[in-house]
Amino acid sequence: MTKRSASTQKDGKVAASGHKVSQNAGGKPPDEGDKKVELGKKVTLLRGISIIIGTIIGAGIFISPKGILMHSGSIGMSLVVWIACGVLSLFGALSYAELGTCIKKSGGHYTYILEAFGPQMAFIRLWADLIAIRPAAMAVLSLAFGRYILEPLFMPCGIPPMAVKLATTIGITSIMCLNSMSVTWTARIQIFLTFSKLLAISSIIVPGMYQLFKGETKHFENAFDLSNMKLSGMPLAFYSGMYAYAGWFYLNFVTEEVDNPERTLPLAICISMTIVTSCYVLTNVAYYTVMSAGELLASDAVAVTFAQKMMGNFSIAVPFFVALSCYGSMNGCVFALSRMFFVASREGQLPEVLSMIHVRRHTPLAAVLILYPMTILQVFVGDIYSLLNFMSFLRWLFIGVVVLGLIYLRYTKPDLPRPFKVPLIIPVVFCLTCFFMVFLSLYSDPVNSGIGFAISLTGVPAYYVFIYFNHRPKWLQRALDSFNRTLQILLVVVPAEL
Repeated sequence: MTKRSASTQKDGKVAASGHKVSQNAGGKPPDEGDKKVELGKKVTLLRGISIIIGTIIGAGIFISPKGILMHSGSIGMSLVVWIACGVLSLFGALSYAELGTCIKKSGGHYTYILEAFGPQMAFIRLWADLIAIRPAAMAVLSLAFGRYILEPLFMPCGIPPMAVKLATTIGITSIMCLNSMSVTWTARIQIFLTFSKLLAISSIIVPGMYQLFKGETKHFENAFDLSNMKLSGMPLAFYSGMYAYAGWFYLNFVTEEVDNPERTLPLAICISMTIVTSCYVLTNVAYYTVMSAGELLASDAVAVTFAQKMMGNFSIAVPFFVALSCYGSMNGCVFALSRMFFVASREGQLPEVLSMIHVRRHTPLAAVLILYPMTILQVFVGDIYSLLNFMSFLRWLFIGVVVLGLIYLRYTKPDLPRPFKVPLIIPVVFCLTCFFMVFLSLYSDPVNSGIGFAISLTGVPAYYVFIYFNHRPKWLQRALDSFNRTLQILLVVVPAEL
């Protein structure tokens, strides 16, 4: 960590963000001395939509949407839950759209908590993300990619665990390299991957709708039979549904790189959520045209079962589409999360080198690579699923805190320019939903949720050790300075210009 703090700099800007880049800084060629080193505004409306859709739609809708059916008790109620979760997620996304247009800084959750509640709360969120949540989430997503990219090669046999881990490592490494090399190509590939997964979903929806129009509606008879529904299961159904929609907030992590954010951010969010909700609902309807509720609950890979019934040998292509979907989610996550670490470094809460830009490629190279070691470690040795279980409730806790911050800012800073403003009822409803899911997690799994909460609280002493106290031992400060200089030279990065 460095001693810089945003609160001690003029106009709230830290020194590393405002430095003019020297002609030869970080090995920069003399003929590039006048060229501005910064993150450009390369995220257009189409790229913004691809980031949101490409990150939300992962493996879940292709593999196992049975959690919602299991807890809702009927086909009709499961479709209602899918629609309701889409609407609630839209409420959250619209709340973030307001925050993104009035606080025009990248960083997402971290930046909004920092603006509303101060540096300590923001650091606790950052700490939990850095040491556990994000590496574990990336590792699980990457392992899904590794498993499904290999499945066509090993069918019908099982895949050796080490082969999955090696394929996973190759996938993670390629994503890190892509994000390190070019913002433009990262965005272009994300667009391609988004269209690929929409094509995959269309290959399910179109045959399903054809079956529906042919009159295959027997599985929808008594769709709202409530005999199997338990009120205690409905919150769990909503919890599963909200998890499936998670990812609508990632465009807010790159606000500074969005072209015309006042228009692009709300428009991209509304278009993306409409597309995702429609795809999710229609895909589930398509499943039920060829599968009964019992068959869907018995399947571990719903899309594969559907393809086997409708497409015969073509079903072998489904794992490939699932792998592409996971790869797109990985790419979107790395692209967005690197900007959060970039902003946290700029605010003085992470090492200074993380807020530096590669002199030629104009990518936040160090911020991109920061999750790589921990993610690889989790892939090979971590008990990832347990880690996600006791960390999952923290996601909704901090998202609820962010939206609570929006309501708080409405009263503490009423004159803050708000180019896009949502009715107050929208953030209120969404905030209450988030805190209800937090309560549900604590009630249903108090041990794992408590462990996750305890891990996040280790950020409190870390904040005072690394951030709050100005007088560090000289040997520690020298070591931190040396670390920053060494990485700056090795990665050929320089402070970004504003």
